[in-house]
Amino acid sequence: MSFKDKISSLLFGSKREDPADDTLLPEQDHTPQTAPVTPEAVPSDPSHLELSSDHPILQLHELRREEGVSLPYPRLLMDEDGILPPELLEKEKSRLQSSLKSVCGTRAKAAKGRNRGKHNKKKENEPEEEPVLVMDARPWFHLSSDKIYAWMIIFPPVGPGAEITRDMIYQALAAQGISFGLNTALLDRAAHDRDRYFNLYLVAKGKHAFDGRNGNIVDRFPRVLQRTLEVNEFGQVDYTALNMICNVEEGGEICHLIRPTEGEPGRTVTNQEVPAKSGKAVPLPRGRNTEISEDGDTLIASMPGHVEFSGSTFQVKPVLDIDGDVDFSTGNIKFVGDVNIKGDVLSGFTVKAMGNIYVGGVVETGSTVEAGGDLTVVKGILGDGTTVIRAGRCIFAKYIENATIFVRENLQTDCIVNGRIYCDGDVIIRSGRGSIIGGRVWAAKLISASAIGARSEVKTSVSLGGLPCATLEKDLVRQKLTRLTEELERLDAQLDSPAKTSLIGKVRMKMSVSENRLKQLEEELNAGKEDLKNQKEQDSGRMECGVAYAGTEISFGDQFLRLRQETHQCVAKLAYGEIVLM
Repeated sequence: MSFKDKISSLLFGSKREDPADDTLLPEQDHTPQTAPVTPEAVPSDPSHLELSSDHPILQLHELRREEGVSLPYPRLLMDEDGILPPELLEKEKSRLQSSLKSVCGTRAKAAKGRNRGKHNKKKENEPEEEPVLVMDARPWFHLSSDKIYAWMIIFPPVGPGAEITRDMIYQALAAQGISFGLNTALLDRAAHDRDRYFNLYLVAKGKHAFDGRNGNIVDRFPRVLQRTLEVNEFGQVDYTALNMICNVEEGGEICHLIRPTEGEPGRTVTNQEVPAKSGKAVPLPRGRNTEISEDGDTLIASMPGHVEFSGSTFQVKPVLDIDGDVDFSTGNIKFVGDVNIKGDVLSGFTVKAMGNIYVGGVVETGSTVEAGGDLTVVKGILGDGTTVIRAGRCIFAKYIENATIFVRENLQTDCIVNGRIYCDGDVIIRSGRGSIIGGRVWAAKLISASAIGARSEVKTSVSLGGLPCATLEKDLVRQKLTRLTEELERLDAQLDSPAKTSLIGKVRMKMSVSENRLKQLEEELNAGKEDLKNQKEQDSGRMECGVAYAGTEISFGDQFLRLRQETHQCVAKLAYGEIVLM
């Protein structure tokens, strides 16, 4: 330190000395002195590279300052725009730290040799000093492990080396093989940027490869049935409606195939292709009674039935098997095929099928059974006046008691007690007891029984001819319309509320459906009456029985006859407009 500096230090306090003062004499130092540079406060940023105090890049930075160039503290941000995923930054930060320390250390070591040659004084009889080291500015590139991203740092020249130029940057890129996804605007700006040295640039971004999506199956029916309870607007639950039956029509869609997609290859910054995997195809789960559509994308039902997923395939069962009773474990049953019930239909439950229904046990009181085909009840139908049975074809039952029966073709049973039977075909009661006791039996063609009525003269009505099912259904629809009208009047009298509006809408919809059905039935009955007028008397119906007890009422249309005494081997028919017993 000079004498002048010592005096200044005593008067004004010590001042941080420039490192150059240790090697240069005051009269030899003609370069302007710059203030020391301290690190800038960088906010917490996962892409920021932390530099240790002895990092080689700081040595290069200080060396540049010693040459009289003012530089900001190195600010190394891997992702200045915040576009890179955090996992990539976390993975590449350590790699970049390691590579940067290595290349900066090599360059700093070479620069120290230049300092020794520049500042050591030549002594007498010593060999001539080595020439001053000259190092041009150099762009250095770091590639991510997958070569999708490339960063650049430009190191300044050492000594009288050449400053960085655009051509130098592009020549270095070509030497590294970096040619794809270049940010040319950034590269051109970096060549002339004021703070181009010791700055980290993301100069190239390749293209990621995208694997194709695997094929998938979109199911229209559940693979595992869940018992779901429906809650109405009043918060009430119908525990008989478990929705356990999955019906499908012929040609109905069971599941749909989403085909796999092809992978989209990527490209590295070195212009190499990154292969991509194509998605895997999945087969349609085809099982029994199913088929694949012509386009190969849809699994459809080859017949109506119940859809089940068993093992690894969908299958359509034309027959729904119920191993036990129809109760709370099964809920109400609604099926488009046949139903085979090994047990009973318990009180209060409903079974409806578009096909045949087989019941191995009893149909209990308060139940409803409707078959689009035949109905077979092995142990009989035990009703309480509210049990309703319908069949689109025939009914076969051990006995019928206190039940309403609609059958479009024939009915065969051993005994009918207090039943209300409406049959568009024949009623045959010849096996077992073969008795009709109480109630009313109306058949369009034939009633054949071993015995009709009872010795107690219980009222037993037998009607023949006409259209029994359509006539009764018309009466039921009229009764339903009456009930709906009364319900609508009751709702209109209530205070306005969202629940009232909803209920009124539902009631009016039901009334509209019932009115349309009533109109259809009236047209059907009018057409039937015209056919009956042209019908011959011998085709108007016939009753046959081994014995008809007193109190039995026989009617053919408007003609009515009540038996006053027991009649054996009784045959009744319509002749010349009157009922004749033979």
